[in-house]
Amino acid sequence: MNNLLIKIVFTFLLISVPVFINSQTVFSTNEDYKADIKVFVVDAEYKADLLVYKVNANYKAKKNKGLWFFTNADYKALKKIFFVDREYKADLNIYFVDGDYKAKWKNDLKKHLML
Repeated sequence: MNNLLIKIVFTFLLISVPVFINSQTVFSTNEDYKADIKVFVVDAEYKADLLVYKVNANYKAKKNKGLWFFTNADYKALKKIFFVDREYKADLNIYFVDGDYKAKWKNDLKKHLML
């Protein structure tokens, strides 16, 4: 019986961990020192490193493509972000787009920030 339980738990972990690792679940913190990444929202697509689309469910935040799900708890997030008020303070410049098909990286050199 114990072996069966161990196999079930192990199988569940194998299935669920890759989904969590690949999702772009973010938490917006109010303190810059608590953030993994400092983000600035630019006013035009061409200024962005990443075009972001906010999805309404965690399972829709797939891989590292700019599909972000904002969670209400920091422990549920893959990354904690802080929105800065000046571009020079940011690690990543983003632009919010109005369709999931528009979400993408414009600067591949910064992809590592969301891994």
